[in-house]
Amino acid sequence: MLINAELLLQYQRCKRRPFLETHGDYNQRDVSHELLVKVQQDKLTHQQSVLENLEYHQPNFPSGNWQAGAAATIELMQQGVNIIHRGVLLANYAEKYTLLSRPDLLVKQPGISSFGDCVYVPVDIQLGKRLKQEYQVIAAFHAEIVGGLQEVSLDTAWLILRNKDLTYVVDLDKWTPPMLEILAEYVQVIESPEAPEVFIARQKCNLCHWYNHCYEIAQSQQHLSLLPGVTPIRYTQLQALSTTTLEALVNTSPSTLENLVGFDTEVASKLIVQAQSTFTKRPLILPYALPIKNLTFTAPIEIYFDIEAQPGLNLNYLLGVLVVDRQRNTEKFYSFLAETATQEEFIWQQFLDLVWQYPQAPIYHFCAYEVDTVKKLGRLYRTPHSSVSSVLKRFLDIYEQLTRSVALPIESYALKVIARWLGFEWRDPEATGAKCIYWYDQWLETGDHTLLELIQRYNEDDCRATLTVKNWLVDFFQSEQTKILA
Repeated sequence: MLINAELLLQYQRCKRRPFLETHGDYNQRDVSHELLVKVQQDKLTHQQSVLENLEYHQPNFPSGNWQAGAAATIELMQQGVNIIHRGVLLANYAEKYTLLSRPDLLVKQPGISSFGDCVYVPVDIQLGKRLKQEYQVIAAFHAEIVGGLQEVSLDTAWLILRNKDLTYVVDLDKWTPPMLEILAEYVQVIESPEAPEVFIARQKCNLCHWYNHCYEIAQSQQHLSLLPGVTPIRYTQLQALSTTTLEALVNTSPSTLENLVGFDTEVASKLIVQAQSTFTKRPLILPYALPIKNLTFTAPIEIYFDIEAQPGLNLNYLLGVLVVDRQRNTEKFYSFLAETATQEEFIWQQFLDLVWQYPQAPIYHFCAYEVDTVKKLGRLYRTPHSSVSSVLKRFLDIYEQLTRSVALPIESYALKVIARWLGFEWRDPEATGAKCIYWYDQWLETGDHTLLELIQRYNEDDCRATLTVKNWLVDFFQSEQTKILA
């Protein structure tokens, strides 16, 4: 059985996925998510940009014939070529396993090995910007195999990340021991008769082929990972207390949890109220809630703001603004769209011109991205600091107000989940922020304006969803306040 770097990478992100990849029914896998396809394309583009100025050799062998690939790679190493791209390295492991290593590059360096007066060092090209642990573990995996093949112990391996001008050195003395531990754990998992326990961590799980399969299992079990605030670390602590059901958590005292790893007094109280909200299927005010006065209720004119961005291009291409005039009972949506990256400055100025027309209007948004982006665009286009700061003072984050004030009987505090719980629906049910990234990429390739129209409609719906959530929050607090006064 083959164990390759991709499987080991998946195991570090999710212990369950490699088991499913090895033993699962492939008919239960989801179709590849558009964003995942784009990420894979972006990674290939990034690798090609690194390779374009390099002279390298590549082993020639029939597709899937790893033994032939390994022989062709060894032949290139024996010839002493300077760089090998996508070589094939094999090693035996635990009797019945074969380790398959395909580093992006093998680079010839001075030294002594079984190939003579040189050694080959593995280089991995990754799309990430940070030197993640999982990348360094994979680098150690490649180094362990290529080192054994050369009969030499390597000290370092290399990583090239998105900033391809820098090559990062991986300390193999540090990362080889944990890599070997992870490899041994991986074998234990795939040899187990049952898959590891399901745990839904949405940011990590959403793009996985097995997401819906695992999600259905989690729902059938009413698994606590579906409860907002239950992280893997906190779940481990709850398991130690045998508190693994919603009802058990509802009946737990906050004092039982507050001194555990991953908890404190506020987190413990908030998590139990979240469990109570989910259990009773009704919204509840949180302990340590923000004072009601911190929430601006209704203003004569209110602005709702949402951005669509293309991370790969470092481009904020759509600034959507919904202006709500409560005195005239009117709503007007403005879509400031950059069809190319060169138009970003123009739509930034359009946005400023509009919000300056309403100097007293609060500007509502959902999560911190809009604040961070306005600061960034102000610096990038040298907008006077006083002008930007006066706008930012009017920003109010509905996500922060809501999550620090109430618990809702929902599985996630994403805008879509909250708004749909309130009855709001997007005009394009399948549209998501991730799909907008894909659509904009397709627009740049095809020039199909219908893609831009889909994005603009989605962005407007995001603004209107934020309005819906804000209105509900105002009504809820006013209702609760009336109950208290009564």
